[in-house]
Amino acid sequence: MPAGTATKVKKRKPSVLKRAKQALVHAERNRSRKTRVRSLIKKLRGALDAKDAAAAETLFRPTLSAIDKAIGNGTLHENTANRTKSRLSVAYNAMRTAKAS
Repeated sequence: MPAGTATKVKKRKPSVLKRAKQALVHAERNRSRKTRVRSLIKKLRGALDAKDAAAAETLFRPTLSAIDKAIGNGTLHENTANRTKSRLSVAYNAMRTAKAS
């Protein structure tokens, strides 16, 4: 089902209704967390593409921290998040070494 659509509840038992409500709450929470992480990643990638060392320096640690928190919350899968962190780190370090030389 697409994100944001209500799940159809077939049975009307209290436990089923409670789980359906919880699923909606968790989906909303995960969506906001994922959006926050994605926007930080986009900002960092933009700074790296623009070779803006100062902006990349200020965004790097908070972005990796947000990714780690998303792993801890179960919002992002650990392997996916680690792959993203690795690629961002490689790009960040390449920019720093290019700036230094």
